[in-house]
Amino acid sequence: MASHLLRQPRWVLVAAAPALLFLSLVVPFSAAKLTTGYYRKSCPRVEQIVSDVVTNKQISSPTTAAGALRLFFHDCFVGGCDASVLISTNAFNRAERDADINLSLPGDAFDAVVRAKTALELQCPGTVSCADILALATRDLVSMLGGPFYAVPLGRKDGLASHAASVEGNLPRPNMTMDAMIALFAAKGFTEQEMVALAGAHTVGFSHCKEFAARIFRYKAGEPSAFDPSMDPRFAQALQKACAKYVEDDTIATFNDVMTPGKFDNMYYLNLKRGLGLLASDHALVADRRTKPLVDLYAANQSAFFRDFSRAMLKLGLVGVKTGRQGEVRRRCHDFNNLFA
Repeated sequence: MASHLLRQPRWVLVAAAPALLFLSLVVPFSAAKLTTGYYRKSCPRVEQIVSDVVTNKQISSPTTAAGALRLFFHDCFVGGCDASVLISTNAFNRAERDADINLSLPGDAFDAVVRAKTALELQCPGTVSCADILALATRDLVSMLGGPFYAVPLGRKDGLASHAASVEGNLPRPNMTMDAMIALFAAKGFTEQEMVALAGAHTVGFSHCKEFAARIFRYKAGEPSAFDPSMDPRFAQALQKACAKYVEDDTIATFNDVMTPGKFDNMYYLNLKRGLGLLASDHALVADRRTKPLVDLYAANQSAFFRDFSRAMLKLGLVGVKTGRQGEVRRRCHDFNNLFA
């Protein structure tokens, strides 16, 4: 695995995972022919095996859950949920994971999928796709942090292509305007409400200082200590201290949610209303009249957030899926079965 994926951020602490909270949800599935019973005969213990592996991984490496959420999103929004983001670069191809925006994807998330794949290959050789493993692992890890438990339809095949050049323009950037964000999500078939619900994933995890440095340093020309006035002053000043050496050390990172960083809850939205949003794109959600009512709703009602997040994650997991001969079941998640595929 590339060394940059194994680097852990400095200045990251993770709270103990709270008790599980389950939320069942019944929604119509797309025409992708996925089903929750896809492996009922071919690998009946698939969900238990994935759960056991990622639970152990999360206990030993508490950044795994947030990393898996990000990995799943980055996979699905670029060419569909086909595990193409897991492919390693080789002499013939620079893969998605080596695109600039993907270089900070946490190694623990990749490792969780690889471990689950190894366990499943021992139990059910050549049966369960890496794309399905990533979808299940993400759901289980969200639940482990106290988030909703939702059904995951299965039957995805692993994609046959992964190109770094295909990433740009398909993933949101930290400094995107709300118009650009809405347009990007709409192009993938998501409503403004679904976009705001998915943004709630920032209630866990961290961001590197370079991603929000423009908000806390030299916000006004000629004033090194000037910060975005929409931020809580104490928060901005604490970030300035934490990120003081981010230019020399690009691994320095801070929590997306400074209040309950290890818990999947609705605190992200409460933070936005208090001026504690980290990224410019986070603040844009509470500053724009189109999305502010949704921030207000989720800040006031965690159950509504969990409901809409579950539905949005189910929809996300159906984006661009491959079935049948459109893909394959990889033997190893980081390599195509055919090197020249």
